[in-house]
Amino acid sequence: MSATIATMGSWFPNLNAAKWERIGWDTVDTLLMLAGALPSTLLVGLALGVLLFLSGSRRLHPRPALHRLLTLAVNLLRSLPFIILIIVMVPVTLWLMGTSLGVRGTILPLTIGGAPFYARLVETALREVDRGVVEAAQAMGATTWQLIWRVLLPEALPGLISGATVTAIALIGFTAMGGVIGAGGLGDLAYRDGYQRGQTDVAAVAVVILLLIVQALQIFGDRLANHFDRR
Repeated sequence: MSATIATMGSWFPNLNAAKWERIGWDTVDTLLMLAGALPSTLLVGLALGVLLFLSGSRRLHPRPALHRLLTLAVNLLRSLPFIILIIVMVPVTLWLMGTSLGVRGTILPLTIGGAPFYARLVETALREVDRGVVEAAQAMGATTWQLIWRVLLPEALPGLISGATVTAIALIGFTAMGGVIGAGGLGDLAYRDGYQRGQTDVAAVAVVILLLIVQALQIFGDRLANHFDRR
C-alpha cells in the first residue's frame, strides 16, 4: 500500500489538499458558467433559428432580405473564434455585467458565441419536420403562432434537444478557452497551473473532469431526445 501511495505521489506531485480544493471550486465555476449561459443561449438561439426557418425561401413567411441579414450575422458570429470574441466583447461585457472576469464576466460572451451555433441546429431540426404535417395544420386554419408552438416545435423536439446537447458541450469548450484570459474554471486551472507552471498532473485532472462533464451531458441529452422521439 505504501509503495502504491508513493507511486501515485510521483505521478501526481502537485495534487495536495489545497490543490484538490481549488480543483473542486474551479469545477463549480465551470458548471456555474454553463448554468448561467445555457438558458439564454438556447432561448436566443431558438428565436434566431425559428426566424431563419420562417424567412427562408419556400417557407411560411419568406423574407429574402431578412433571411440574408440573419444568415450573415449567424455565419459571422459562428466563424469568429471564441477566444477573439471574448476579447473583442470586453468593453461591452464591462458595461453590461460590471466585469469581464470570472463567472459573471463570461456569461454574455458565452451566450453571444453559442446562440448562433444553436440557431443553425434549430433551423436544421425544423427543416426535417414532415411538410405534410405543416400543410395539414395550415388547412385547418392554424395561425403562424399555432404552427410554431403546436406543430413545428413539438415535431422537432428530439432534434432540438440533440442540438441543445451539442451546444452545451460546445459551451464547455468555450469556458475552457475563456480560462486563458481569466474567465476562471477548469480551463483557467489547466492553463495557468498546468501549462504556465508546468504542472502536468493538474492539467490532466482538469481535462479528465471536463471529459466526464461532457460525457454526462451527452448521455443525459441522448436519453432525453430518445424519450421524446415519436418515431
